Amino acid sequence: MFKTLLAAAAVTAMAAPAVFAADLDGRVLKIGTDATYPPMETVDETTGQIVGFDVDVMNAICEQVNCVPNFVNTAWDGIFAALQQGEFDLVISGVSITPEREETMDFSEPYIVVSQAILLQVDNSDMTLEDFKAGGQKLAAQTGTTNAQLAEELVGRENVSLYDNFSAAILALQNADVQGVIIDGTSAAAYEQEFAGELTVGITGLQSDPLGIVFQEGDATVDAINEGLAAIKADGTLDKLVGKYWGTE
Repeated sequence: MFKTLLAAAAVTAMAAPAVFAADLDGRVLKIGTDATYPPMETVDETTGQIVGFDVDVMNAICEQVNCVPNFVNTAWDGIFAALQQGEFDLVISGVSITPEREETMDFSEPYIVVSQAILLQVDNSDMTLEDFKAGGQKLAAQTGTTNAQLAEELVGRENVSLYDNFSAAILALQNADVQGVIIDGTSAAAYEQEFAGELTVGITGLQSDPLGIVFQEGDATVDAINEGLAAIKADGTLDKLVGKYWGTE
């Protein structure tokens, strides 16, 4: 998975232009994010600040194009409606770029590609997709995500339990209310580390998704953000952030 992430960043960096001139004149960007999804975004319990890979990516982009990010923690199930109603200038929250979403919103260029995986209890690490398809075993996911869509495609709606956020899905797995959680591999690795000896990334090699920054349809700000993104790919900043969070340095 991590080789895929690095390869995607490197390919884009090679194609990036050599000169970057976008300037947002110090504009404050109100950014929606569902900070319940480590390591992409979460709330630091000590400081109360929103931290994570997506936060660092956005901070790095703003350094390039002269903007000030203002992150706002908001629930996933209303995040796109809030964007379209103008409550946010953009959303960065581990959002997969899909044809359905592109019909109503605009995306930046992809900043990372993630593979979906299934978290299991360590004691059930030998479970397979066939075990879920056979019935009697529940696969959890967050409502309204590509993870939930894939879960239904893989094992059938009757074998899927949906939760408002991934924290609730993880708790259900720990309590054995469900037997697996389908989640982006980047976050699966974080949960495996946090709950070492209890949870494991048991099933991998599932669908891969490019992630992008989301804007209202027709928002010209996407051009400046894309330019900043190209800059942090070209100068190695994005690769360094991938290394910081997934130990690939």
